[in-house]
Amino acid sequence: MSTQKIVIDPITRIEGHLRAEVEVDADGVVQEAYVSGQLFRGIEIILKNRDPRDAGLLAGRICGVCTNSHFRAAVTSVEDAYSLELPNSAQIIRDLMAMALFIQDHVVHFYHLHSLDFVDITSALNADPKSTSKEAHKYHKKPFRNSHSHYESVLEKLSNFVKAGKLGPFSNGYWGHSEYKLTPEQNLVIISHYLEALKFQTTISKAVAIFGGKTPHPQSIVVGGVTSVADMLNPQRLNDYLFIIKNAKEFIDRAYLPDAKLLSIAYRDDIKSGVGRANGNFLSVGGYAFDDKELFCNGVVYNHDFENIADFEEYKITEEIDRAWYKGDSLDNEIEYTDFNEDGSLKTAKNDDKYSWIKAPRYAGKVMETGPLARVIISYKKENILIKSFVDEFLKDTDLELMDLSTTVGRDAARAIETGYICEYIFKLVSRLIQNIKYYDTETWAKYDFDSLKKRAKGRAFLEVPRGTLSHFIKIQDAKIENFSVIAPTTWNATPRNFDGVRGAYEEALLGLKIEDTSKPLEVLRVLHSFDPCLACAVHIIDAKGKNLGKYKI
Repeated sequence: MSTQKIVIDPITRIEGHLRAEVEVDADGVVQEAYVSGQLFRGIEIILKNRDPRDAGLLAGRICGVCTNSHFRAAVTSVEDAYSLELPNSAQIIRDLMAMALFIQDHVVHFYHLHSLDFVDITSALNADPKSTSKEAHKYHKKPFRNSHSHYESVLEKLSNFVKAGKLGPFSNGYWGHSEYKLTPEQNLVIISHYLEALKFQTTISKAVAIFGGKTPHPQSIVVGGVTSVADMLNPQRLNDYLFIIKNAKEFIDRAYLPDAKLLSIAYRDDIKSGVGRANGNFLSVGGYAFDDKELFCNGVVYNHDFENIADFEEYKITEEIDRAWYKGDSLDNEIEYTDFNEDGSLKTAKNDDKYSWIKAPRYAGKVMETGPLARVIISYKKENILIKSFVDEFLKDTDLELMDLSTTVGRDAARAIETGYICEYIFKLVSRLIQNIKYYDTETWAKYDFDSLKKRAKGRAFLEVPRGTLSHFIKIQDAKIENFSVIAPTTWNATPRNFDGVRGAYEEALLGLKIEDTSKPLEVLRVLHSFDPCLACAVHIIDAKGKNLGKYKI
């Protein structure tokens, strides 16, 4: 049977440069898929021979989105190498910054990076404001900014875009595509929240900055603790943080979660048919302690077997480079760029062809999916009381099962569910911090003498961050960084095949996908966007001495 190759390069509405090549049969069904990280940059080599105490400031530049995550992971790896214990209040402040980042990142992903794969802007122009208000009430008793005048205002904005001959942020969409299933009123509900979320992301970022000094690239995390003690002891700063989170929770509860339910109900057929389902291997390292519990449970799931969850064991992680543009030991980061075929396609014909800058992490030899979906499934099946009720409520309201979350739309649902229970947990964290202050537990830095620390040491950090499992590894020699390595969430999810030809989560999720119009591969974008790709995190190798590594013709 003849096949047609569809190439999407670059895939937009993500961080970094991602290319997808899919082969479809005569019926438009994807028979094979290759996903390639095209971004070439780096931090690990820059970190070599640096003072370990500078690791966070440099590693935070791996990405302009995940800055806080890499900053913290790098510093934590140094603390692990030197066996430094964090003061309790410093740990809480780091968690408060991280939780605010989760909220900000998930909302931005849903509305500004992914919603336009499901929401038809031109259809929204035909919506009736009164009917839209009634539609919103199906998903929440008190919908966010739900008034006739508000929807009329949104329609006027959209209409002005069209009359001006430009759709502004809504340009270059596949409007009118047959795979858009929302009614005009449903489209208008989500678009109104899209616009509100533009303001939301600015406000929630301030919550990170209160304890981080600024965002992106906060500077308050240091080896041994945090420097934001003055902010912690200032009642006004704590009140500012709480006020922002309180408003964020209102948006999450009355807009984001209802919209995720709306989408799940509208695309129920796709969910039930398993559109976007990957291989069923899930990984979470857990974390974010609260009393005797953790917000996320650690665990490993194989082949969608939710009843038998293994404990995470870090020694089972390996990272291969057979199909990535490197040679030798993956720790050496020696480059072997083999370019494209003469026709401009990826070199994928043989099992030893290289086609991506992304390396291939494996757990017990298996490809893994990590992220909110993995965390929700593993924590729920481990009877985590902090999140169980949130999952149960969502599944009940949408008439879905846990297995249904392992799909394209299900990943959005899992991300929304996670945001909901983080908003609950974060208030408890603030309460703990206030209690510490009340009883004079105000230490935010563990004093140490760097000159007396071990001259040779190894450390690692495993954190759950918005997009999934993040790990940093450091080797220190003579009080300098000898080697630094990062495995980011997107490295796991966007992994190329290894020598064994096994597809990564991105590629597996595309297999069997039905594309209605091969000139407008909306379905491919939906699947890939559901993972919230961050290629800047997944690929980061550069020659710091300015050596010419290669020339690229665009």
